[in-house]
Amino acid sequence: MIKKIMIGDKDYPKNLRNIYDPPHALYVNGAFLERDEIAVAIVGSRRASIYGIETGERLGFELAARGVTVVSGMARGIDSAAHRGALKAKGRTIAVMGSGHDDIYPPENKDLYCEIAKLGAVITEYENDMAPLARNFPQRNRIISGLSLGVVVVEAAKNSGALITANIAAEQGRTVFAIPGKVSSKTSNGTNELIKDGARLVQSVDDIMEELSIKEVKAVSEEDKSKIDEKISKKVKAYVYNSLTDDERKIFKILSDEPVYIDELLNKADIEPQKASKVLLDLELKKLIVQLPGKQFVKKE
Repeated sequence: MIKKIMIGDKDYPKNLRNIYDPPHALYVNGAFLERDEIAVAIVGSRRASIYGIETGERLGFELAARGVTVVSGMARGIDSAAHRGALKAKGRTIAVMGSGHDDIYPPENKDLYCEIAKLGAVITEYENDMAPLARNFPQRNRIISGLSLGVVVVEAAKNSGALITANIAAEQGRTVFAIPGKVSSKTSNGTNELIKDGARLVQSVDDIMEELSIKEVKAVSEEDKSKIDEKISKKVKAYVYNSLTDDERKIFKILSDEPVYIDELLNKADIEPQKASKVLLDLELKKLIVQLPGKQFVKKE
């Protein structure tokens, strides 16, 4: 059931009420709790790398397990990973949409939408029939940061929506955090620039907790952490495999941690050399394989 909350209502989020331009009304599936005042946003690239997906999900899990509400935008990539991590920890998470509740975006997140509504809240400032128009999402970002004490950017290319959220967060007086990445990675250009400009570098959840002076509500046992790491790893592998083309899957399945010569690869894959070269390059760009000297290829760990 969708509930409309006005800015003057007692259950309107306090953090959000205090920003420069809070929405006058919120349409909520789920519920806000008082504990949601201790919230951290996790945002990042829709076209995330394996590293980004894994990092986003692990941060979401560890924050939620410590009693922190995880806020994000339910977009593809990092946002969805952060929500999934929080749900696996059976913690609180809030998704902020750029559309109405009758037009869930992206459409493949309908199940995720329902899970979030059960354990947290899915919210929007738009009425139910609003389509996910491009202009809505930058506007939506001020709510993501407004609900939170700080914003963590996991991966972001230059001029991405995640950087817009980071800039808004800084204007709102929120602490901005960033996950460092490889200098050669396009999706790390934005986060590395944020760190150069003064964002707090994050190596673990403890960095976030300490900077925001958040006291841990409950600890995570090593056994539970090990189990969730295994689940995240399996989910990331499935996510990556499902995103591959048929030719990419064919070559990826042939490779292992033992080097395979290009000639042997072409024979087993039964793909034309010109097409195989493009597929191999795409797999390298996706950081799934590595080319060794002598035209040998191996899967990347």
